Amino acid sequence: MQRSLRSDAQANHDRLLEVAARAFAQQGADASLKAIAAEAGVGIGTLYRRFPAREDLVEATYRNETDRLCASAHELLTDHSPLAALREWAEAFVDYMLTKQGMADALPAILAAREGLRRHSRDALGEAVRKLLEAGTAAGQIREDAVANDVLMALGGITLISGHEHQRELASRLIALLLDGITAGHGTAAPDPS
Repeated sequence: MQRSLRSDAQANHDRLLEVAARAFAQQGADASLKAIAAEAGVGIGTLYRRFPAREDLVEATYRNETDRLCASAHELLTDHSPLAALREWAEAFVDYMLTKQGMADALPAILAAREGLRRHSRDALGEAVRKLLEAGTAAGQIREDAVANDVLMALGGITLISGHEHQRELASRLIALLLDGITAGHGTAAPDPS
């Protein structure tokens, strides 16, 4: 069982993860830990006390980014229509994937070594998309045959196609096409098997 942190220690922890996410997205998993600590306003000793190995920081950053993205689905539905919430969430998903790409060198070994991490992420992301799709379907904004796993696969493909931050605009255009395709009122014709 993990103890809860004092408020100042929790603030340091949260800042470290926020700065690490940016650093990993921009510089990859080999980003300077000393620079991350400095930008977060803590000493390198604080970073190492919280994350004894680089892999611990990468894993914590990955978990934190996944959890933040998934929690945002509920928040977006509170402030936006379901279709607008799904659009905002899809844009955030691409940013999340860009952060994950920055950690690409380190993540495979971490995902393999830390049991349940991959499943946790996949399940949490799937549940967030399901929640958004169900709200959209109930509001008559999203087709009833839209499937969460299909939407996640499409978003993953969009991220791969658009590649990197410098092609972020392409990702937004592709997201618009995807959402246009699952908007209620559009045809539901099955693909031609021939």
